[in-house]
Amino acid sequence: MIVLTVVVIALLIAGLAFYLFWVGTLLTGIATNLEACDESVRQVNRDAARIGPGVEHVNRSGATVAGALPLLYGFAEKIVVKASPNAVRPDVAVPASGRRRSRLFDGVGYSPR
Repeated sequence: MIVLTVVVIALLIAGLAFYLFWVGTLLTGIATNLEACDESVRQVNRDAARIGPGVEHVNRSGATVAGALPLLYGFAEKIVVKASPNAVRPDVAVPASGRRRSRLFDGVGYSPR
């Protein structure tokens, strides 16, 4: 009976040793991947530092253009009505969902008819 207990304990220790070796191998692979990711993150941060000031300028320009869009919509509708070859000037086609409303109208001082 004592011999069987010693054999079972030896098998348990061997199984745990194999398990720890396997887990160690997996963790070594993960550590290697994390080192590669660390360098990639550093490169992304360096690139982002160069791009940052330009993004702020693009955002300001985009806000200016977005603010002017309602005025451009209105001007385009007036041009379409004037350029129509029909003797009777029809209204500009309106989608089934209705005219597009935007909060940007208030920002630029435009009020549609």
